[in-house]
Amino acid sequence: MKFYPVTSELPAEVLSAGYAEGREIGKARLGAKCLYFREKMKVNYIPYADITRIFRRVLMIPATMCCGKGDLEMEHIVICTVEGEKAQIQMPSERAGKIILEELARFAPHAEVGKPNDPAQQR
Repeated sequence: MKFYPVTSELPAEVLSAGYAEGREIGKARLGAKCLYFREKMKVNYIPYADITRIFRRVLMIPATMCCGKGDLEMEHIVICTVEGEKAQIQMPSERAGKIILEELARFAPHAEVGKPNDPAQQR
């Protein structure tokens, strides 16, 4: 399997071992040193050391159903580095989003989790 770096590169043997041992949650997999996530036919990775901020983003998608119109909530986890937002990973449910956020906080204790403290970064 070929791995594509989002930030810094790691040796292929470290990536293969980490991916095989990692815990899968939706499209993401939590390895020993990296967060892996699938985008179409590619497997991207971000080392935990490069992550500076992690937060949940819920997108409201307008939908037309048989009985009327409504909004569907799409849960995402956003990964930020020093350079800004690097990845937005779709989660299967709100519960999965909360679980992966807790796990990422454990793997990357240096990263800010949740809403930013800087009011200039809030939208």
